[in-house]
Parts: sequence; C-alpha cells; structure tokens
Amino acid sequence: MEESKKEMVKKVEESSSKFSRICVFCGSSSGKKSSYKEAAVELGKELVERNIDLVYGGGSVGLMGLVSQAVHAGGRHVLGVIPKSLMPREITGETVGEVRAVSDMHERKAEMARRADAFIALPGGYGTLEELLEVITWAQLGIHHKPVGLLNVDGYYDSLLSFVDLAVNEEFISPKARRIMFLLRQLRNLSESWRSMYHNLMNSYRS
Repeated sequence: MEESKKEMVKKVEESSSKFSRICVFCGSSSGKKSSYKEAAVELGKELVERNIDLVYGGGSVGLMGLVSQAVHAGGRHVLGVIPKSLMPREITGETVGEVRAVSDMHERKAEMARRADAFIALPGGYGTLEELLEVITWAQLGIHHKPVGLLNVDGYYDSLLSFVDLAVNEEFISPKARRIMFLLRQLRNLSESWRSMYHNLMNSYRS
C-alpha cells in the first residue's frame, strides 16, 4: 500500500469513532408527503440522541426549518450557512442557533463542507441535488474523505439511484465512485448504516 493511502486510512479510522457535526442537505419546502416532514424531525432527534451538532443551509422554512428546530430543541448546536441574497426568501420569523451570512452559494457550500464530518441528504429540489452531487464529486476527486449518506424517504431518490446505476453500466461512473454515496433506508438503523458506510469507505481506500 502506498504511504499516502496508509495515511488516509489512518485519518479515516481516527475520525470514525465519533461524528461531531453532520451537514444535512434538504429542501426549503416541506414537500407533498407528511413522511418528508416526519423524516426531517426524526433525523434531527437522531442527531441529538447521538450528541451530534447540525450544519445546514440556514433557512427557517421547509425541511430545513424542521430539522434545525429539532436539533436546537434537543440542546445541540445548530450552524446555518446562508447567502445574504437568500435570507429574505428562506428565513421567516425567528431563527435558531447560529446563522452565518455569506456572500454567495459557492461560499455557502464550501463553509458547510468545511464544518461537517459527514453529509446526509433528505428530500429536496434542485439546490439539494446540486449540493449532494457536488460533495460526491469532491469525494471522487479526493478533495474530502467524508461519508455521504442519502436518506431515501418513501423512495424519493429511486430515480436518482437508477440514473447513477445506469451511468455505472454505461461506464461514465466507476463502481468505486458509485460507493461514495450510501443509502440510508431507516432512521432507526442509522448507527448500523454509519458503520456500514465506514466499512465500505475503508475498503475503497485499501483497494
């Protein structure tokens, strides 16, 4: 094994014992189904139960508002990162936790990624997809080595997963890169899912 790979495996092993902060990507809308809202609240409660702080997009509306309120209500630190131009649209009423205003979307994504130990995507629209795919791309390029989880509530991301599998079959995405994104099916099995994510992550660096 090359020295650089040995060092990377060591870093992953050292960081795998505990997540301090998880970045959650999700919609500024609540979506059509009540299950989306329920998943956002339950994810927030799961983070609190595991003493994990939240990094997110800073909005007080939609799924962003629900997950941030759940984490804040449980006594964990909440950091919202939001571009100044979006504050009138995505913040209504009183915010929770720490809100950091940044200049643009690029700075928002970079700051959220820098502050987080791992990423989870809940249902969302274009913005959520763009954030999710960018951190996957960064992982593929070796810019970060943090787990990326997809919470596929009621099959919301089935079509995306089918597209990714098609891209693998057509040899636009490698099988190794396909394993960057891990599917989280049930919140109650989140601990097992994270352990599985690290197992696969470690194997990818050893291969």
